[in-house]
Amino acid sequence: MWSLERDSVSIKEELKHELQDAMRTHDRNRADVVRQIVTDVARALKAPGFTGEEDDALYRTVIGSYAKKMSKALPEYERVGRGDSEAADKLRYEVDYLGRWLPKTRSEDELAALVDAAIQATGAADMKAMGQVMGYLRKAHSDIDGATASRLVKARLG
Repeated sequence: MWSLERDSVSIKEELKHELQDAMRTHDRNRADVVRQIVTDVARALKAPGFTGEEDDALYRTVIGSYAKKMSKALPEYERVGRGDSEAADKLRYEVDYLGRWLPKTRSEDELAALVDAAIQATGAADMKAMGQVMGYLRKAHSDIDGATASRLVKARLG
């Protein structure tokens, strides 16, 4: 795989070099996922109402959205008995490969500690305060996994 100092090159440039390397080494899975991200970024840039720039933040948003879609598709493959198929393996590869451009996720134990602190800080005592706790968490920690945080809040307040 191609590699440069992360701080010195944009994600766009990294992906350009990754695609060149993937084509040179005939790594079809890598080439496919890089092309998909480039296509999704182009769509985002042309979307009605888009006013941002083609910067690392846009690439991270697009990569995060795509990785999330692929992660959500995997359980469906497993549910219908195709979890060990070539297509499911490709989804796993794509999610793993794109993870290098995504923020590191917190462990469930770390997130549970943040949830407990948010419940304590907001004084939440029951499910009526769930929105307040989630708002507090999102404001204080914008990088949290909302679905996992929500599940943990419900378990503690429910």
